[in-house]
Amino acid sequence: MTFNSFEFLLFYPTVLGLYFILPHKFRWIMLLVASYYFYACYQYELLFLIAGTTLVSWLMSKAIERCESAWLKRLCLALTLIVCLGVLAIYKYADFFISSVGGIASAFGATVAFSELSLVLPVGISFYTFQTLSYVIDVYRGNIKTEPNFFFYALFVSFFPQLVAGPIERPDNLIPQLKVEHRWNRDNALSGAKRMMLGFFKKIAVADVVSVYVDAVYNNPEGADSLGVIIATVLFAVQIYCDFSGYTDIAIGCARIMGIRLMKNFDYPYSSVTIKEFWSRWHISLSSWFKDYLYFPLGGSRCAKWRHLLNLMIVFTVSGLWHGAAWTFVIWGLLHGVYQVVGTLTIGVRNRLVEKCGKAPKDPSVRAVRRVITFVLVSFAWIFFRANSVSELGVLLNRLFTKFASPTETLVLLGVDLAGILTLIFSIGILILLDRMLDYEEKNPVSEIMVKQGAFLYIIWAVLICWMLLFSKDILSTFIYFQF
Repeated sequence: MTFNSFEFLLFYPTVLGLYFILPHKFRWIMLLVASYYFYACYQYELLFLIAGTTLVSWLMSKAIERCESAWLKRLCLALTLIVCLGVLAIYKYADFFISSVGGIASAFGATVAFSELSLVLPVGISFYTFQTLSYVIDVYRGNIKTEPNFFFYALFVSFFPQLVAGPIERPDNLIPQLKVEHRWNRDNALSGAKRMMLGFFKKIAVADVVSVYVDAVYNNPEGADSLGVIIATVLFAVQIYCDFSGYTDIAIGCARIMGIRLMKNFDYPYSSVTIKEFWSRWHISLSSWFKDYLYFPLGGSRCAKWRHLLNLMIVFTVSGLWHGAAWTFVIWGLLHGVYQVVGTLTIGVRNRLVEKCGKAPKDPSVRAVRRVITFVLVSFAWIFFRANSVSELGVLLNRLFTKFASPTETLVLLGVDLAGILTLIFSIGILILLDRMLDYEEKNPVSEIMVKQGAFLYIIWAVLICWMLLFSKDILSTFIYFQF
């Protein structure tokens, strides 16, 4: 069951109806059952993994809170890390490490007898593992108290809107909201429904449509040319943003209708003027998780310069590996780490260049140039992220810098015609308008301007519903981040 499936169109209204009909004391039980059913629709045979990591993290958190000895607390925390990260390593990275060792051994003329495990990757394991770890670490640090009811804690870990692909919620934000009685609220319902519709539009009318053109190049790198790689990469930047932020919008909207506010996960990342700012706007829940639980414990920036730069490289390398068990993701993470290191080392040079041009750092023209440069750097890194393998990555980079063809040949390769171009431009235009309008409405909920624009807004919703029905008949795919 995915958000963009007909099964979800039956599942969610049923859950929502029960949520507001049942007495408050029974709602959380219903949500827990519904969340586990939601996950079982993906992989019922792997339910024991999420249940097991939930149980271990809860028991260890209870032990940490009751222990008076510091070394026993550290032991309980270490056991939690070993179990939860161990499960993640076995199911997600075992084959990657085995194949990598085999490849390295073969390069030196040796033979490795280990065979790959070929385990099924549990959906959402990276997300719910990080959520359990944040809970135990926060208990260890004394930031929160343990949840006395195991099953209620299990609901925090498995809450279905954000279970599979985030946002990665913190216990101090989500758990209290799950305990509060929420009554039907018209404003919450409208806001949540609009956010859900925006997410569906991003996924079905933009991401899934663009994916056809992206796949034409990335699934056939040998036939690609320079312009084709550039266009496909820029379109992939659009695709992955609309796909992932679309999922987040649907998740936030689902929870909002029930009166629960999930954290914001995207904040116009492609408007960033630096790579550092990009990561403060892209996948915010993951970026903040790494900052709080890895970057700061390593020393952050409050250390020697070389150590600070090393910390950046470590964090972004781990981030790349978190995204996928492949060298392409590791290289992608390393590349962003290099971006951060270079940005840190050259900040003074950049400011002096701006001053020599007679401009202020916040001058609109300067910011526009910096936005373009940042987008180019981010898009170039997406090549490493999207490539199917290291060998195909090499082919794509070779085509990017050496094979040039006419625009007509490139459009034929992509399968793009005039109607496709106009449809894509119109879709992105509507998307930008809707995104801005919803954000404005969130900040100005009683604005007379939005009341006057209400009719126009609902017309747009009607249009996008029609588009959703149209595209869902021909193009339907899972969300990209489900594989992480």
